[in-house]
Amino acid sequence: MTRGYSLEQDLGLIINNPKYSDLEILCEDEKKLYACRAILAARSEVFDRLLYNGMKESYENKISFPTISSAGMEIILEYIYTGSIKNYLLTKDNIIESYYAADYFHLSDLQYFIMKTIKNISKKNYKENYSPELLSKVVEIMPLSEDNILLNLLVETVATIPLNTIEFDRLSITALQYLLSCTYEKEMTFATSEYEVFRYSAILAAKRVSGDAYNSIMERLPTLEQIKNSFQLEDKFITDRIIPAKVILSVYRLKALSDNLELSDVRGRSIYKFNYVWDESACGSNLIIEDNGQIVQAANNCDVHQNVGAKIALENKGIFEWDIIIEKTCDYAWIGVCASENFSYETFAGAQLTGWVLGSGGYFCNPKNSVYYCPSFHKDGTRITVHLDMNKRTCAFTINGTKCREVSEWKNLASNLYPVVSLKYPGRFRIQPHRKN
Repeated sequence: MTRGYSLEQDLGLIINNPKYSDLEILCEDEKKLYACRAILAARSEVFDRLLYNGMKESYENKISFPTISSAGMEIILEYIYTGSIKNYLLTKDNIIESYYAADYFHLSDLQYFIMKTIKNISKKNYKENYSPELLSKVVEIMPLSEDNILLNLLVETVATIPLNTIEFDRLSITALQYLLSCTYEKEMTFATSEYEVFRYSAILAAKRVSGDAYNSIMERLPTLEQIKNSFQLEDKFITDRIIPAKVILSVYRLKALSDNLELSDVRGRSIYKFNYVWDESACGSNLIIEDNGQIVQAANNCDVHQNVGAKIALENKGIFEWDIIIEKTCDYAWIGVCASENFSYETFAGAQLTGWVLGSGGYFCNPKNSVYYCPSFHKDGTRITVHLDMNKRTCAFTINGTKCREVSEWKNLASNLYPVVSLKYPGRFRIQPHRKN
C-alpha cells in the first residue's frame, strides 16, 4: 500500500503498533494495547487531561483503565486514529463496551454512530436482531437510570419483540426484570401478552434451577395460542405447592382473555401480529381469493368496486399493523377498515357508513367525509401500511415507506374492525403482516 495517499489508511497502519507507540494501555481484562500519547491527547480532552496533567501519568509510558475492556478500547483507538468506524468492526461482543468507552472519553460522535448502528440492528428480523443480548449486557455494566439513552433504546426495542420468540439463553433474568419494571403500566409499545410474560418468566427461572425444572414447566405451561385453541391439560401440578395447572390457566384466562373486565392483557401499548388472510365468507361475488388467502383478484367481469375483508377481527385495545401490496392496480384502489355490522361486500366500502378507506387518488372516503390525504399512488407494486390504534380508535397510513398523518377526520371508528380493500378488474392485492424494511 502506497503511503501518503490517504491519511486515514496511513494512521490505520500504526493503530496498536508498538513500533510507533510511546504508551502502553492496560485494560480491564489485563490486555495491553499500544498508542501514541500525542494523538490520543489531540483527539480526546479526557486523554489530554490524563496524559498531560503534570502528574506521574505525564512521564510514565503506562496508563491503566480498570473499567474499560480491551474490546471497547480497540474501537476507541480505531476511531481516534482514523476518525471513523467500519460497520463490521462493531459486533455483538464489543458494541456495548465500545459505547461505554466512548462515553468515558467524551467521544459524542462515536456514541451517535454506535446508537445508529444499534437502531439498525433493531430493525432486522428476530434471528439477526441481537438486542436481547445487548440489553442483558447493558444492565450488568451500566447504571440503571432513566436518563440512560442506550438503555432506554434497548428496552423499547426488546419490548417490541414477542418474548416467546426469544430463546431462553438470550435474555438474562436481570434484563427481563428491568424490562418488565420499565414497561409496567407505561404507554410503551409492548408485543407480549401478560400470560406470555408470566410463562416466559417462569420457564426462564426454571431453566436456571435445573434441566428437570425447565422440562417440567415447559410441559405444564402451554402457550397462549394453545389456550385460545382450547388446549386441554391434564391435572398436573406446578412445583411442589400442588397448584393444578388448570387453576393458573383459569386465572390468566380471566385476566388476559375476558372481554368484560377493564383489565389489559398487554402492558403498555400492545402490538398484535396476526396471520392476515382474506376471508372467503366476507368477499364480493366477483372477487377470487388465492395463494392460501393472501391474494384477492378481481375477475374480468368485476366492473364495479367490490370488497373483501380479512378473517381476523381487530377489537378492544391494541395496535395493529398490516401491509397491502397492490400487485396489479385498477381504476382506483381502496384500502382501509370496515365493521361487519350493516356492511355489504358487493358495494363500494367508502359509500357505506361502516367502511373507512383510502383511495389511490390520495383521498380517504367515508359517507361522512371525503378529504385529500396524500399524493396519489397508481403504480403496480405500491405498498400501503395500515396503522390502526384501537386504544385511541385512530388510523394512519404509510405509502411506500412515507408515513402520513393520522386520519383525524375518522372520529366514528367502530369497536370491532376488519382489514378491507375495494377493487375491480384487473386489481390484484396482497395482504400480509407489516414488514419493516
